[in-house]
Amino acid sequence: MLSTLILVPLLGAALIGFLPQKKPDTTRSIALAIAVSVLILNLVLGFQFNPTITGFQFAEDLPWIEWIGLNYHLGIDGLSLPLVFLNSLLTLIAIASSSKSIERPRLYYSMLLLLSAGAAGAFLAQDLLLFFLFYELEIIPLYFLIAIWGGKRRGYAAMKFLLYTAFSGILVLASFLGLVWLTGASSFDYEPLRTQNLAVNSQLLLLAPLLIGIFIKIPIFPFHTWLPDAHVEASTPISVLLAGVLLKLGTYALLRFAVGLFLEGWVVLAPWMAILAGISALYGASCAIAQKDMKKVVAYSSIAHMAYILLAASATTRLSITAAVFQMVSHGLISALLFLLVGVVYNKTGTRDVDSLTGLLNPEKGLPVTGGLMILGVMASSGLPGMVGFISEFLVFRGSFPIFPIPTLLCLVGTGLTAVYFLLVINKVFFGRLTESLSQLPKVRWVEHVPAFALMTLIITFGIQPSWVVHWSEVQAVTLLTGG
Repeated sequence: MLSTLILVPLLGAALIGFLPQKKPDTTRSIALAIAVSVLILNLVLGFQFNPTITGFQFAEDLPWIEWIGLNYHLGIDGLSLPLVFLNSLLTLIAIASSSKSIERPRLYYSMLLLLSAGAAGAFLAQDLLLFFLFYELEIIPLYFLIAIWGGKRRGYAAMKFLLYTAFSGILVLASFLGLVWLTGASSFDYEPLRTQNLAVNSQLLLLAPLLIGIFIKIPIFPFHTWLPDAHVEASTPISVLLAGVLLKLGTYALLRFAVGLFLEGWVVLAPWMAILAGISALYGASCAIAQKDMKKVVAYSSIAHMAYILLAASATTRLSITAAVFQMVSHGLISALLFLLVGVVYNKTGTRDVDSLTGLLNPEKGLPVTGGLMILGVMASSGLPGMVGFISEFLVFRGSFPIFPIPTLLCLVGTGLTAVYFLLVINKVFFGRLTESLSQLPKVRWVEHVPAFALMTLIITFGIQPSWVVHWSEVQAVTLLTGG
């Protein structure tokens, strides 16, 4: 079943890419059907998954290139299951929100499905070298998706993304190779490497390149500079996947490998990591306040909110690790919603400049539904009760405060600033008098808001019933910290 989650989008990409399809609508329909199929498979997997079992379920282990220690080993647990589901959901959202008149549709939808397959493989891989292969695979389609279908500076943004993330992969691979060399292991299999008792100094030596590589991917200040450029130049569906899925590869690797493989070394570095999380949260929020491009505001918001996951991981308690997983899901849903709505505003007005927009909440000539959804999305991102953002951030701060009170307070200030910069955007863009230049906006068809309504439904549902997500990862949080 796990291989199916990788092979279906992979074969779908090949089908779309090589079969002659002259009509863009037909190509889009095939991509949608494949994405729906993968999402259904994920739902079936979720119902069959037993959250009370420790360790990996539905494991697949086949010899591959044994002379270098590489095996095709897949497995899923409470840490990876929510992220695999998030990947399939946002892939469907990205395809559904793509323009029907997209240029070179076969290549475009093939790249989207290849991206989905690579992310799923990384979340499911239980061999370190196999994880690295999938970790690097997703760079290729995302590079082309930005470079071909991006904005005016797409070449610069795509190349910057490629260089940063490729260097991230090199550092992660160096850490994995060093681990196998120091332990004398015969393979890169994850579970046997977890049982190796390395000296703390050796763990710290291996953690250094691993953490830098992961911080680039998340990203954490000061390794973040590629993200705003990539978001601004990427099209809306690509920003949805970039923020909702691709950044989670970094946070997943942080928990799975930095904490899971080098726990003693991680505990030594944890106080510094917590301080870095607080700095990154404040930096991201401060930069967001200064932005005039709506997309950049959401991009810097992601930097601040991803820092909460680093804070939770630093605390290394059962509650904080569970909160880190929930924050990944929460941020994925909320950031995807915000990027979708910013995309609608840009498509209808031709600009994302905050100073050029006003009065879009006008019920007759503006974008009232878009504005209403945007206000709800901002409320969720700011952590208002009743939505998933409140639960995830509360769990993070509740789990981290007893261990690191000052960094937690810094992140709490970052949460307060979230309301500031988003309210500034909402006030300028959606309230006020609608100018004459904006009074003849094209109407938003209801189908254009279907993806946003779907995400908003999940944001509210998981805000009211967080246990539907949390129960998947509670047992795994203990396993990760105890090595059980």
